[in-house]
Amino acid sequence: MIPRYARPQMVSIWSQETKFRIWFEIEAHACDALAELGVIPKDAAATIWEKGNAAVFDVERIDEIERTTKHDVIAFLTHLAEFVGPDARFVHQGMTSSDVLDTCLSVQLARATDLLIEDVDALLAALKRRAYEHKDTVTIGRSHGIHAEPVTFGVKLALAYAEFDRCRARLLAARAEIATCAISGAVGTFANIDPRVEAHVAGALGLSVEPVSTQVIPRDRHAMYFATLGVVASCIERLATEIRHLQRTEVLEAEEYFSPGQKGSSAMPHKRNPVLTENLTGLARMVRSYAMPAMENVALWHERDISHSSVERYIAPDATITLDFALARLTGVVDKLLVYPERMAGNMDRLGGLVHSQRILLALTQKGVSREDSYRLVQRNAMKVWDSYQQAGAASVDFLDELLKDEEVRASLSEAEIREKFDLAYHTKHVETIFERVFGKA
Repeated sequence: MIPRYARPQMVSIWSQETKFRIWFEIEAHACDALAELGVIPKDAAATIWEKGNAAVFDVERIDEIERTTKHDVIAFLTHLAEFVGPDARFVHQGMTSSDVLDTCLSVQLARATDLLIEDVDALLAALKRRAYEHKDTVTIGRSHGIHAEPVTFGVKLALAYAEFDRCRARLLAARAEIATCAISGAVGTFANIDPRVEAHVAGALGLSVEPVSTQVIPRDRHAMYFATLGVVASCIERLATEIRHLQRTEVLEAEEYFSPGQKGSSAMPHKRNPVLTENLTGLARMVRSYAMPAMENVALWHERDISHSSVERYIAPDATITLDFALARLTGVVDKLLVYPERMAGNMDRLGGLVHSQRILLALTQKGVSREDSYRLVQRNAMKVWDSYQQAGAASVDFLDELLKDEEVRASLSEAEIREKFDLAYHTKHVETIFERVFGKA
């Protein structure tokens, strides 16, 4: 975890103090269930809760014990016994370390996912607000980075909204997948602990029961979880890349907010760089990189090994902390994004009306001209405009004028019919339908 890309609320989920508090709660809830089953005295369970709740777990002391035991859970249990007293002998009855470790990880990932869902909700709100703001702001759509046909900037943002709405659903599914509890003992057979203990702990912690845990919770769950985070990160990068493109000097249709006193370059005072979205691109790469080791963790030896353990100590905090930061940063970018409608219109006009070429092509085919000949006629005139644009950076030849002068085109289309095909509103007539599909009826 790098503090530069971390927010306190998410970081706290992964602190040692939080981890040990969850470990204690798992053990104490298990003691409650064991007491109800008559395995341990009820007053012992009450004492464990009382003294455990009053305690402040000493991370340094636990680390000191672990240097001798070489076992983190035993070090924790030893420390717990220091202030619980004789009743500590009833803690961890019939349990194994993975019961504590895996169930704790499930709790932490579930809590982390709740924060990520809140982050996505904030991003969705910003995207919706800006989408409606620019619902009718016409801009050029691009394919292969080249001008294609008109769209609206609001539709671009509606696309991002729908994308992150799907991400929200994926996170909910990933949370359900990961939020399972395993209190099944050595090799997962419940030989020394009743399955009812697991059910009690799961209910107390808001988890579901793992159907078969083989001593560890199966890591296909974790693989799916981290893959989901990778997909969310990819969606962040897609929108960040779009904004980076739009901020390029030659385009400059939108740009990140540039605050008073901000500096873009140590060498060039004129620079206003898309540093936030570039940063998001890098952070997305990091989050995606955690999906692969999570998938490699699926193949453990027999009922368990700990080859997954060191991996998860890295990727669980780092992936969730980084994604939390990235979602919050993207929300800020969207919220303050500077949008330039006049520049969008100017860029679209630079190609001299070529954005309407498909309408002319279709009109010719509807008049009986073959598609091959229609394409040839339209492209012949379009390339004149394109060539003039290449030479001057703005078309000095007008597509409409060229079509009106072309006798083969005029043999099939009247002047009025050609001019009608240059109506910009034609391209935006279904924007309302798109918005209703994405946001529902107003």
